[in-house]
Amino acid sequence: MRFLLFLCFAVFAFADPFDDYLSKFDYAERNGMKIKSYEALELYKAGKAEFVDIRFKEEYAVWNFPFIKNIPLNELPKRISEMDKSKLIITVCPHYDRAEMARLYLVTKGYKSRYLTDGLLGLAAYLRGDEAKEFVDGATK
Repeated sequence: MRFLLFLCFAVFAFADPFDDYLSKFDYAERNGMKIKSYEALELYKAGKAEFVDIRFKEEYAVWNFPFIKNIPLNELPKRISEMDKSKLIITVCPHYDRAEMARLYLVTKGYKSRYLTDGLLGLAAYLRGDEAKEFVDGATK
């Protein structure tokens, strides 16, 4: 009996979270892994989400958004504790390829995460003129 309990524990303790994620992947998950700029900004303003820019430090230094934290993709495993597990983590990069990699990593570690489908370039295009003013005014209230 003890051996059977040990065996059950061993199977579950060493199960690969990526295998588990893939085996449950469906259309709802496919849709739920993405987020557009306007929706992401609303969640951020409501205090329900945080942005993580996963570009390299040099890329971030050249241009960035002051409300977005930079944790380069290659540093994510070491710095995962810097993110608030109670919030949705929105991963971003210029397009979305690296952001999707980061999102997948975070999900397999138990975080709620989505990637910005229009990327930082789309976010920059969205946050201009009146939209920028409304965002800043709404985020500082």
